[in-house]
Amino acid sequence: MGFCISSGLHYLCIAFFELKMKNIRNFCIIAHIDHGKSTLADRLLEYTNTIKVTEGQMLDDMDLERERGITIKSHAIQMEYIYKGEKYTLNLIDTPGHVDFSYEVSRSIAACEGALLIVDATQGVQAQTISNLYMAIEHDLEIIPVINKCDMVNAMPEEVEDEIIDLLGCKREEIIRASGRTGMGVDEILQAVVERIPHPEGDEDAPLQALIFDSVFNSFRGIIAYFKIVNGSIKSGDEVAFINTGKEYTADEIGVLKMEMSPRKELHCGDVGYIVSGIKTATEVKVGDTITHVERPCDKAISGFEEVKPMVFAGLYPIETEDFENLRASLEKLQLNDASLTFQPESSVALGFGFRCGFLGLLHMEIVQERLDREFNMDVITTVPNVSYLVYDKQGGVKEVHNPAGMPEVTLIDHIEEPYIKASIITTTNFIGPIMTLCLGKRGELLKQEYISGNRVELHYSLPLGEIVIDFYDKLKSISKGYASFDYHQDGFRPSKLVKLDILLNGEPVDALSTLTHIDNAVDFGRRMCEKLKELLPRQQFDIAIQAAIGAKIIARETVKQLRKDVTAKCYGGDVSRKRKLLEKQKKGKKRMKQIGNVEVPQKAFLAVLKLD
Repeated sequence: MGFCISSGLHYLCIAFFELKMKNIRNFCIIAHIDHGKSTLADRLLEYTNTIKVTEGQMLDDMDLERERGITIKSHAIQMEYIYKGEKYTLNLIDTPGHVDFSYEVSRSIAACEGALLIVDATQGVQAQTISNLYMAIEHDLEIIPVINKCDMVNAMPEEVEDEIIDLLGCKREEIIRASGRTGMGVDEILQAVVERIPHPEGDEDAPLQALIFDSVFNSFRGIIAYFKIVNGSIKSGDEVAFINTGKEYTADEIGVLKMEMSPRKELHCGDVGYIVSGIKTATEVKVGDTITHVERPCDKAISGFEEVKPMVFAGLYPIETEDFENLRASLEKLQLNDASLTFQPESSVALGFGFRCGFLGLLHMEIVQERLDREFNMDVITTVPNVSYLVYDKQGGVKEVHNPAGMPEVTLIDHIEEPYIKASIITTTNFIGPIMTLCLGKRGELLKQEYISGNRVELHYSLPLGEIVIDFYDKLKSISKGYASFDYHQDGFRPSKLVKLDILLNGEPVDALSTLTHIDNAVDFGRRMCEKLKELLPRQQFDIAIQAAIGAKIIARETVKQLRKDVTAKCYGGDVSRKRKLLEKQKKGKKRMKQIGNVEVPQKAFLAVLKLD
């Protein structure tokens, strides 16, 4: 009899959790940069009485995000919404819009069943809108199109609706008009989330299977992992294992993500939450890993989580050599919070020991450098950014090179292949000419040109990645007066005529200033580097010869003149040989000084390459 009662309770519990799961909605907000995602998220939080919004962009909690007005990190938060007398739990993830943070978007999409696609009513569909949309469609997410900023004087909702219909093939009545500033359309958005986005699917009875989609470091509590439960359930105090790393822990605390972390005794299938288990080592938590129970593990890890592919590589070196281990610890902690950062140790003759880091773009590199300074108080020198190349030797071997210092001798190289990208640029027709000129100057090849609507056009280009990592995006924004949007993805490697350009100071190569460049640009680039360094290097007591060289051939030279004391000032009158004797003595001293003197290269010089026009 007891067995029947317990089995009856068991089925009752399952029915209850199924009902609870039917009232959960997991969704993210995706859009191009500056289309008002974070402001609209504020209105959603306000409307559901989750928090009192005291200032703009409540989910952007980093000083850096508020200063620059961009979202750098994905932010998860739970809301509760009453609809037709039923209570629904809405888990929202606000994502970044910049192309350099697209990996954050891919992780958020993996933890959701639906997405709000936000399009600016004043700007229309842009490059990153399309890129993020395709990412969401690949994961079979339900898309709810929303036109934001409809209260603006220059809004064009009808034209933007036409663009969305062309892009999605949806009906006009499915598109919601809203405003993050006034709160217009917020109720409609919440209703659409409940009605259109499917509830999470999963088996409450199956072994625990939870996907880690983010993690943060807390100096008091260790590493906190954020996860979404796909199958099963987890209780506080459970023994859990991380499948990919094979480590086992006790779930000291679990809970849901409100504005602050909110502890719970138990989390069920479909829930999004966090786990604190006293993990101290950064490498033990990997984003995309699967959490399961030790006693009753699941059969396999959750698949379909894409690995990060760094696009730009640069060296980070501590200013003080004894800070090397501190820099390693800081990078490990930063990597927890930013899984798209990769790094490995390397050494340089000029700068000592440091790390070769992989970034998704130049803005990502700038943000990492800024966060190291603010959050970990680490002063670093950054070398010239470059991309990875494939070097084929004459024996048929292949080597991936991220750093010009790792290049084999020229005599051993058969050919070099460089990475290419497929770029999509959306702009108005008035800027097509200057943009085409810019792309041709970067060795670009036009693939196709499509008119989207009215005077808006999409250009598809094939470009070498090495040409766009430094200043392409800034120049594109300048020549198009901010009316061009840019997105790209990798398109394999192609053979190219590349040479290693060395910068020599008094005949000594400075490996941190070496670059790999196309043979057609090498002479001009070398000349401009020498001119820039002449402005930046402080004068010494001896001449400094700045030379640009390809192999043994010097292609450009500038000289920083020495500081000289007037040693003949005390000679007045008498024979000229007295003055010559003093000048010869000074000349010998300068020669001896040049042999033992060191040239200090300031940090500005390493970044000079970025500022070359």
